Amino acid sequence: MADKKKEQNVKKQSDVSVMLKEAAILFVITLISGLLLGVVYEVTKEPIRVQQEKAVQEACVAVFPGAEELGITFEQLKYEPEEALVAELAANGVSIGTVFKATDKTGAFYGYVVQSTSSEGYAGNIVLYVGVKADASVSGVSILEISETAGLGMEAPKVLVPQFAGKAVDNFTYTKTGSRTESEVDAISGATVTTKAVVNAVNGGLETAKSLMEGGGANE
Repeated sequence: MADKKKEQNVKKQSDVSVMLKEAAILFVITLISGLLLGVVYEVTKEPIRVQQEKAVQEACVAVFPGAEELGITFEQLKYEPEEALVAELAANGVSIGTVFKATDKTGAFYGYVVQSTSSEGYAGNIVLYVGVKADASVSGVSILEISETAGLGMEAPKVLVPQFAGKAVDNFTYTKTGSRTESEVDAISGATVTTKAVVNAVNGGLETAKSLMEGGGANE
């Protein structure tokens, strides 16, 4: 009986030892994994940041033709839009993201780049950058994200985007019968929903830039 009890005690001690050993091994593996992840993060953090800044710079340059030759630089602003503007844009399914202030090589104000998103695309969000010069004219539009129907809404970058550049208007509208004024944009045939979403997003960016020029919402 005593021998049996002794064997049970030995077995329990052995089981405890195995559990402690496994726990120690798991701890060491977790510790090493955490350290490796930390090292990988530190190694890749700077290259990722550089690539992100490069992508943003390229997107900004895309809506300000000749920006590099003119020495235009872009600075991200801390932007807090006025509630009335937020509500107005939201009514059309538009929200504003990052905003950049453009200055020329002398440090003079050149315009704004506004990230504008329409949630009312045919197949999801349409995200674009709108460049607005100091005279409130649209210098350019660049679509960053779109997933519309191939052959229809996906024609937006080619068909719609070129129609905004160089226009100084209060806002844009779209038409299916051929544009007759500066503010009218020819709709993509068979893609009215996409056209409306893009036009609303551009208007949102334009209105935001004008609001900033009037002193609304920016903390540099």
